This record gives sequence, structure tokens and C-alpha cells, in this order.
Amino acid sequence: MQPLKPFRFLADPGDVTDGPSLREAARRAESIGFAVLAYPDHVVVPFGMIPLLTMAAAATERLRVAPFVANNDLRHPALLAQDLATLDVLSGGRVEVAIGAGWNRPEYDALGIQFDPVGVRVARLAEAVTVLKGCFADGPFSFAGEHYTVTDHDAIPKPVQKPHPPLFIGGGGRRVLTLAGGEADIVGLAPRMLVGVGGEVVRSDPRSITVAATEEKIAWVREAAGDRFDSLELNVYPTGSEPIVTDHPRKDASDILDGIRARTGLDVDVDEYLASPHVFIGSIDGLTAKFVELRERLGISSFMLGGIDPLSPIVERLAGT
Repeated sequence: MQPLKPFRFLADPGDVTDGPSLREAARRAESIGFAVLAYPDHVVVPFGMIPLLTMAAAATERLRVAPFVANNDLRHPALLAQDLATLDVLSGGRVEVAIGAGWNRPEYDALGIQFDPVGVRVARLAEAVTVLKGCFADGPFSFAGEHYTVTDHDAIPKPVQKPHPPLFIGGGGRRVLTLAGGEADIVGLAPRMLVGVGGEVVRSDPRSITVAATEEKIAWVREAAGDRFDSLELNVYPTGSEPIVTDHPRKDASDILDGIRARTGLDVDVDEYLASPHVFIGSIDGLTAKFVELRERLGISSFMLGGIDPLSPIVERLAGT
């Protein structure tokens, strides 16, 4: 059985509008006990992730920062490596490198970026991980792949964290989770039920939110990781709705489930939905117990909670334990 790891919680800064509101949000997250302040990498969100994460790190002393997650198709991995290594140096070693293959097709279409089949995007991500690690390592390196070519490049600066900042790779399919099992330090177990810009269902495999599907994903990761599996941290995040604190979880879940069924054809009952590792609906006590159970049953110890405040009492109870 995988040794239990301490709980770590991630949050996004919420609806910040300027520097003072971001600094306040970051300091509040740090004071509550959140481990990481994260920000998405999309051109449709209000701010660019690197400047925002840099300011959040500058406003705090212990809070770690991370993209959630960097879209590999939006920039060359050597440039991403330089940005994140710079931030790691400036923050005193508080960066986590979270990267994914890209998924939001409407965003690609809006920018005129080719949206390649998933196999191509995952293959490009695998090469990007090699480039990132080469940039973070000491000395020059070369790499010749199908998607990237790097020749005698000695990237600067080098990150403070050695051999590199923790690497987070997330996904819901076997190909990307196999990559994560072999290369990542933190593995994000994503649902394969994604809604893009404007509410369009980008990809739908509704049952991927269930406990059974999550167990299957963890098995893929375990197979790829081999002896290093026990060192990995497993992460989940809510999907279908933001976390909801309620004394009537079945009623609230039933209302949300009706809408999800209409969009995706999801055929799970309320109890199965509430048990999902990607559904955070319940009382503070109930959700606290759920997170403890998910860690004991599945080894999941890292939770992206969305906003800072709704589940902050759980963070105060469980963070670091």
C-alpha cells in the first residue's frame, strides 16, 4: 500500500482585478495553510499566468506557485523553462511546474492554432518534458525529436530546486497518465468530461469522474511508474461544479447532476456522483471525512479546491497532516 502523504491544498486567487487584490488573496491563502496558489494558462482568462504568479510569490513568504496547467502548445518548452526557472530563483525555490497537452479546442480555433489529434499532442508533451528537464539540468544539452530540436543549449537561469522544481503532469487518458507515471512528481487525475469556452462540451467520457474510473487511472500510473510509484503525489480537482458547502448534499448534487446528464448523458446516480473524487459537495465535516477517505482508499493527498474561501476550514484542519 502506498504510504500516506501529508495533505496539500491548491487554490486559485479568485476574481482579482489588480495588484492589491492579488496580493491580499495570496497572503490569505498562505495564512490559511494552502500549499500552492495556481492560475490557469488560457488566453480567455483575465491575466497572463507568469506575471500573476510572480506577483503572488513576491507578496508571500512560503506559498508555492504553479500554473494549473501550462498549455504546452502555447509556447516553446525552453521559453517556459526560462520563465519558470527565473520565478523559482526569484521566489527562493517555490515554483511547481505543471504542464499539459492542451485540450480547449475553441481556444485553438480562436487563435488559429492547429488542434492536433490527442496522440500528437501527448507525443509533443513528452518531448517538451525532456526539453524542460534538459533546461533545468546543469550544463548544455541537445535534443532531436519530431517536434523540438535543441542544440548545445545551456539554459539560464538554473532553478533553485534540484534536480528541478516538482513536475506536475495531469490528464485523464492512458497515454498522458503513462507519461506522468514515468516522468512526473505529481500526477493530476483529470476527468475526461471537459466543457470549453461558451459551455460547449469539448470532450465527454462522463463515467471518468467515478471512483472506479479513478482506480483505473491510478493503475495506469502505477504500471508506468514502477518502483517510483510510492514517491508520487496524486491530485484531483472538482468538475461539474465549484465546491458547494451544504447540509443538503443529495438535493444540491441532484440538481447539478440533472444539468450534467442533459449535456453529457452521464448515467450515474446521486450517491455515485457524490462519491466521485471530482465532486466536492457537502458539509465541512462531510467533505473533511471524504478527503481523508480518498487519501486512505486511493492515495490522493493533493486537492485543487478552486477559490480560497469556500473550503478554507478543511484546509485549516488537514493541511500538512
